Amino acid sequence: MRRYVIVGSGIAGLAAAETVRQHDASAEITLLAEEPHSFYSRPGLAYMLTGTVPEKQLFPRSQADLRKLRLNWIRVPAARLYPEPHQVILSNSQHLTFDRLLLATGSTAVTPDFPGGDLAGIVKLDNLDDARHILKLARRGRTAVVIGGGITALEMVEGLNARGMRVHYFLRGDRYWSNVLDETESRIVEGRLKAQGVIVHYHTQIGQAVGEHGALASVETTAGEHIPCHVLGVAIGVRPRMELAQLARLKVERGILVDESMQTSAPDIFAAGDVAQVYDPRSKRATLDTLWSTAMRQGQAAGANMAGVQTPYVKGFALNVTRLAGLTTTIIGGIGSGRDEDLLTLARGDSEAWRIPSEAWVVTERHEINRVRLLVDENTIVGALVMGDQTLSRPLQDLIEHRIDISPVREAIKADPATIGLLLSDLHRQSGTRHRVPRVPGR
Repeated sequence: MRRYVIVGSGIAGLAAAETVRQHDASAEITLLAEEPHSFYSRPGLAYMLTGTVPEKQLFPRSQADLRKLRLNWIRVPAARLYPEPHQVILSNSQHLTFDRLLLATGSTAVTPDFPGGDLAGIVKLDNLDDARHILKLARRGRTAVVIGGGITALEMVEGLNARGMRVHYFLRGDRYWSNVLDETESRIVEGRLKAQGVIVHYHTQIGQAVGEHGALASVETTAGEHIPCHVLGVAIGVRPRMELAQLARLKVERGILVDESMQTSAPDIFAAGDVAQVYDPRSKRATLDTLWSTAMRQGQAAGANMAGVQTPYVKGFALNVTRLAGLTTTIIGGIGSGRDEDLLTLARGDSEAWRIPSEAWVVTERHEINRVRLLVDENTIVGALVMGDQTLSRPLQDLIEHRIDISPVREAIKADPATIGLLLSDLHRQSGTRHRVPRVPGR
């Protein structure tokens, strides 16, 4: 009986456990989970905050489903990992011996470094307990401030606003998510937030948080403005949880380095999800992703290889289907550039691959809200953003995934962007490709 230990109970860890069980019916699988909850959807927390999805719907696997996997759940954190004797030590000093181990430890929010950053009322959105805590603090008529960029900051802005709070959103630069969205897309999002009553501040950053009796009372900006508030949401990025790997002297850079089988530099130890830094054959770089669908596929590949079924993980294009100020938005492949002043690191629902420099040219089909933006090289589409109407989302995923030659329509699209929808839909039908990418909500 082969002994498997999986450190982490998110989508990467569960996908690996399901795949191991599929290939190794007699396996002993131990899952180390720090959270007290059953497996839940991290992307669903945004909808829980706004009240559009009840908490009970965040659990995509029933208890009966989980029991069928015959997992040994241990809700104690791992403290040390010893590759040579194949042992992991828990925080309660319990020793576990393994034949194969997976590090699916995920990432954690970067903490603020301004004075007062530890006051009660300053919140993050990493997990279900964080979402519950935010809802306890959110009261109609109270005031909240949110700082940060990317998807998580917007989740808090919209969630607190939906709960009847007066929300101030601080942007350090002149627009929202500037390294992924173009200026028009940023303005669409900002305009919709303002229409919902959110107060957007540009070129604004916190100098300090001011407390009374240990609880947040107000924030002071670096320009000297004071805003009384009861909640301060911080979403300035996340960092992979690499402590176990570092103590075990595994090879790391920005994340844990893995090969095409998701194996680390130590035999029989694998990594998947937010913590794994994976080689991207398209860019010839090892990159990080904090995407739910990517973590799931990495977990599946790691689980298969752990069970002895050789399954190379080929890093495909980065994909996220999310909602920005109520607009469904699909982000595919290389679409952004530069640096976002509101983020210190990668954000949740983000990918380093989106911002790898490209010499591709940009073509945009522009409408008041619905937009399609493409990055196109000589013969293929290398990235796309679809905002609002999602008619072209699946065809574009296929065209990019399969690297379909678009040269027959390339010049026509470039000459008249209004023809994007018709020409690409026809090309997709002619190509005969089938959509194989799971449409999973972004993180």
